[in-house]
Amino acid sequence: MNFTDRLIAKVKEKKSHVCVGLDPRLDRIPDKIREEAIKKYGETKEAVVDAFLTFNQGIIDAVKDDVAIIKPQMAFYEKYGYQGIKAFEKTVAYAKKQGLLVITDAKRNDIGSTAKAYADSYLGSSSKSDSLTVTPYLGSDGIKPFITHCQANDKGVFILVKTSNPSAGELQDLELKDGDRVYEKLARLVEDWGMDSIGDKGYSSVGAVIGATYPQEARKLRKIMKHNYFLVPGYGAQGGGAKDVVPCFNQDGLGAVVNSSRGIIFAYQQEDCSNDYQQAAKKAVLDMKEDINTALQEVNKLTWE
Repeated sequence: MNFTDRLIAKVKEKKSHVCVGLDPRLDRIPDKIREEAIKKYGETKEAVVDAFLTFNQGIIDAVKDDVAIIKPQMAFYEKYGYQGIKAFEKTVAYAKKQGLLVITDAKRNDIGSTAKAYADSYLGSSSKSDSLTVTPYLGSDGIKPFITHCQANDKGVFILVKTSNPSAGELQDLELKDGDRVYEKLARLVEDWGMDSIGDKGYSSVGAVIGATYPQEARKLRKIMKHNYFLVPGYGAQGGGAKDVVPCFNQDGLGAVVNSSRGIIFAYQQEDCSNDYQQAAKKAVLDMKEDINTALQEVNKLTWE
C-alpha cells in the first residue's frame, strides 16, 4: 500500500495532522528517568540508551491516540554511537507496535552505490521506518535510488525544498535565469520525480519538506506540487503558527503533516504545563491538533468526514 495512502488513513483515523519529533536531549529528560538509568548502568552510554528509550516510549504512549506519525531525528542518536543507534531502532520498533508511522529524519543523499546503500539501510524491505528525509543537492542521481525503494517497498521520502531555518534563503531563494527561485525549481523536480508513485488517494510517496516559517512561499509551492505530501517543520518553537501552515494543505484538507519536537516532548518544562512529562506532551499535542484543525476549518470550511 502506497506510503501516503497509509499516512492519510492514519490522519483521518486520528483526525490529526500532527507529527511529533522525537529529539531526546539527555539534559532535558526528567531527572527521575536519568537517575534510574544511571543506577542501572552508571554514567555510561548504556545509561543514555536506557534513558532515551524510557523517555521515548513514555512520549509515544502519551501521544499515540492523537498523532499519525512520529519523526526521530538521527543526530540525537548518532551522537552516542552504536548505543544511540540501538535506542533509535528500539524507539522505531516500539512506535510501530503502537500503530504509528515513522519518518526517519536523517537527510541522506549521495550517488551511485553509496546512495543505494543509504536507501537499503533506511527504506529497504527489512527497515521498520516508513519514510526518510532526503537532500536534493546532487540532483536526480542522488534521488532515484531512494524513489526506487519507495516503489518497491511502499516507503516514502520527504525531499528538502524550502526549509524553516533563517539562512535558508542564501541558496534556496537565489533567482535562476528562467525567473524561478531555486526552491521553485526543486519543487518542479519533486513533482516530476513523484509522478510514478501516486497512490489511490492522489498523493505521491515522494514528498517535500516545507517550513512553516515561510507561508507565502508555501502557497506558491502547493500550486506547483499538487500531488506531493508536505512535511512541515517550524511550528511552535521555531515561530510558525497554525495559520502559517494552512497554505501547505490542499483544499481537500490533506497534503501535509506538521511537526513539533521541543514544544511537545519538553512541554513539561514550560511554566503553564504539568510537570508530568507525559501529561504535558499529551496536552501539547491536543492543543496543536485543535489549533491546526480550527485554522483549516476557518480557511477552507473543512470538517472531518
